[in-house]
Amino acid sequence: MSASFSNNSSYILTVLIPVFNEGQTIYRILSELASVQLEGAGHLEIIVIDDGSTDHTVKELNRYTQEHGTSQIRLLRHTINQGKGSAIRTGIKNANGDYIIIQDADLEYDPHEYNNLLQPMLAGRADVVYGSRFMGSHPHRVLFFVHSLGNKFLTFVSNLFTNINLTDMETCYKLFKSDLLKKIDLKENRFGFEPEVTAKVSKIKGVRIYEVGISYYGRTYEEGKKIGWRDGFRALWCILKYNLILRN
Repeated sequence: MSASFSNNSSYILTVLIPVFNEGQTIYRILSELASVQLEGAGHLEIIVIDDGSTDHTVKELNRYTQEHGTSQIRLLRHTINQGKGSAIRTGIKNANGDYIIIQDADLEYDPHEYNNLLQPMLAGRADVVYGSRFMGSHPHRVLFFVHSLGNKFLTFVSNLFTNINLTDMETCYKLFKSDLLKKIDLKENRFGFEPEVTAKVSKIKGVRIYEVGISYYGRTYEEGKKIGWRDGFRALWCILKYNLILRN
């Protein structure tokens, strides 16, 4: 069920889509975004950051824009692969929206749930909203036990140091007030973005962080999933780095 908002003032939600070799799915995720209807007077700004793809990702992006002629989509490109965190930083610098959300191109997350994340934001209660894969009754694909255990462990360790009670620190769906996110000095180039931004957000005086339950349609490695065990160790290091070593 979609949320109802009393705030009907116009706003822009910037969707950042970092992509690397997502030629099989980028057309489909853009098609999904085209059918998203934001509640209130909201409009989408879509920024795709191609992070040095070597497959047909850019070809599919161009095919979509040629067929649909949309002015909502902006394509930014890295000539060489630098990592998801680097792509997100590029997107943040170029975002014009009032709010910013991260959207992977791999179809694991459903953009039709944006309104659920926006609800506490537009109601004036939240500055940051995380979409949790471990809350609520939304559908979740049953996949790897070790991955689930790893995600919960990293969230637990992160919570120990940030003293906030998230259930899913590693989630892709993170929604921010744009002016808040633009002030954060982000450094991580790969998947360390998740624990880094969580650590730095938690240190902002008076910040209001919410979670809402979301669906999760996970992929297998055969279907193109990229994150691996090395990224898990890097995430653990980033939790320690940004909470204990680099406290400011």
